[in-house]
Amino acid sequence: MTRLGTGIGWRPEIADAVERMPGIDWVEAVAENVCPGHLPDSLLRLRERGVTVVPHGVSLGLGGADRPDEGRLTALAERAEALGSPLVTEHIAFVRAGGPLTASPRLEAGHLLPVPRTRDALDVLCENVRIAQEALPVPLAVENIAALISWPGEEMTEGQFLYDLADRTGVRLLIDVANLHTNHVNRGEDPAEALAELPLEAIAYVHVAGGFERDGVWHDSHAHPVPRPVLDILTDLASRVSPPGVLLERDENFPEPAELEGELSAIREAVERGARTRPQAESRPERQAQDHTAPAPPGGEAARQRLALAQAALLSSLVAGTPVPEGFDRVRLGVQSRALAAKRADVVAKVAPELPSILGTEYRSAFVGYAQRHPMRGGYRQDALDFAESLLLGEKLTEGRARRELRRWWLDRSGPAPRPLSRLARVGQVGRSLIGR
Repeated sequence: MTRLGTGIGWRPEIADAVERMPGIDWVEAVAENVCPGHLPDSLLRLRERGVTVVPHGVSLGLGGADRPDEGRLTALAERAEALGSPLVTEHIAFVRAGGPLTASPRLEAGHLLPVPRTRDALDVLCENVRIAQEALPVPLAVENIAALISWPGEEMTEGQFLYDLADRTGVRLLIDVANLHTNHVNRGEDPAEALAELPLEAIAYVHVAGGFERDGVWHDSHAHPVPRPVLDILTDLASRVSPPGVLLERDENFPEPAELEGELSAIREAVERGARTRPQAESRPERQAQDHTAPAPPGGEAARQRLALAQAALLSSLVAGTPVPEGFDRVRLGVQSRALAAKRADVVAKVAPELPSILGTEYRSAFVGYAQRHPMRGGYRQDALDFAESLLLGEKLTEGRARRELRRWWLDRSGPAPRPLSRLARVGQVGRSLIGR
């Protein structure tokens, strides 16, 4: 098992600071934000110094009902090879639903959503993990995610689910202690019990991050300082096993480098506290090599379809305003829906910064309202165009500077061919198109 040490999530906004930080043994980069043929100079310099770089995927959707997309797997493999990484990581989550298995439109979440801890979901996940393992040039580790919602009718605890996954596939685990804290607050799950059930010898490394609590719900923001309860869970984990690596995640609202270095010091201290209480001889042996090539269990396709229908119904309620599926907490689904819409608003503001500039303080409320009724049709750039078109075709944005600038922005980016007149005409104003006004 690769010993990684102490690391930090590499982000372009803090690249210079990361290069100057003392005691950084490795970094993790979001795989989808790295182009294999044009690696950022900062990552190249870190690699030249011997700093390990691990690509961390966010869009594969291993927990979804569909088999992993070959193109996404190829892209992840290319990034691992370009970075010379000892492993790659992804999430135990689904990020899209619908499509052929459900005979319904494909829906994108734009976020990591929890899979139900059921036998069906485990069977599908195990097969998807095996497919990914065969396609990747290096070992795969998968991460437990934070969840605002719980699935009804779950058959296993998180620890049992992860143990069976690792046992059946040999996959390594990326344990996020901040996500264990999130699930403690939001779902009443005991982090100590989860750690006790985990196959600790399968841990590849550990994530640590901050968040915030609002109205009794913990939001895993990656934009706030690491709280004491998360560090305490890290200490508990370190009292059970020596983690091969520990990494601080921060995705936005970046503080001064000195504050990040202070958080890294607190992480090291939390690990050291745990190590002082760990038995000298760790009781669990290294996992033995096993044959994980067994075919999917009988009825695998039926399990995929059942899972597909359940995930499509949930995602449709979150992003398209359809009825809440039976057994779910309506209030929590409302919280999750608003969180998904808020994240879309944040990402669209980054890929299309002209929109908040044009709309000012109205941007966020307008986009969140739009997102709760309109699913994503494609990537975030398409989402920005669709949002702008919705405003222009609607009645809320009155004539004035903002409307003129938004129309000009939309026309500049919507392609060389004009949209059909029927798409551009405003309801109730026959003959007047967006282009003509």
